[in-house]
Amino acid sequence: MSRFEGRTVLITGASRGIGAAAARGFAAEGARVAINYRRDADGAAAVCRAIADAGGTAEAFCADMGAPDDVDRLADEAEAALGPVSVLVNNAALIDRSPMLEVTMETFDTVWAANVRGLFQLSQRIAVGMVERGGGAIVNISSILARLTVRNRTAYAASKGAVESLTRAMALDLTPHGVRVNAVAPGLIATEALLAGMPGEEVQAAVQRHIPGGRFGRPEEIAAAILFAASDEASYLNGAIVPVDAALGAREAGPD
Repeated sequence: MSRFEGRTVLITGASRGIGAAAARGFAAEGARVAINYRRDADGAAAVCRAIADAGGTAEAFCADMGAPDDVDRLADEAEAALGPVSVLVNNAALIDRSPMLEVTMETFDTVWAANVRGLFQLSQRIAVGMVERGGGAIVNISSILARLTVRNRTAYAASKGAVESLTRAMALDLTPHGVRVNAVAPGLIATEALLAGMPGEEVQAAVQRHIPGGRFGRPEEIAAAILFAASDEASYLNGAIVPVDAALGAREAGPD
């Protein structure tokens, strides 16, 4: 039997990149997948079609993780359509590339609302149901930039540091109720968001030379770690931050 047969999995920010790869992975293992997106309706629809073509079940739900009303609505609509959520993957995030001296308070608050407050709100809302049913799994997506950062990522790095602290604290509070909480911390993964911040083949080649593994990661490689952390195979994994970065975390995060 597939690892997630009959379970409902909610993934935020799943219209592309790591979230989309995770959605396809969960669906392939029997899950009903709720795919959240903020603006990329076409991308979310494409992920749903790919899953349906492979014989799986997925539905797309529009919600801004930085908007409290949207977060509550997302939880309600996803569970009404696909059933109680057994696995929550908090993947959605905003990235700001402003130098520290140019980050406005409005920008900082917007990043924090989407990356931290929304994550906490949705986790709390879904965890209530998990506790009532006797268990579940939450996987937060952090980043290598939570620990080893680069220039012009102040607000984003701060938010991911908070995600890792929240992961440990949530795990302690939810463990007695059978709910596990872990985080996967990707290194440099070849997503649209990453490559948009590294324009040009020369820049990308230089960065990849700096990675001990010699290349960018693939979204599917992060998805594999997410699926493991959410599965019953990881029953003793709790409160952990799992780096998936080809040993980049063993050195500085990247060249100037």
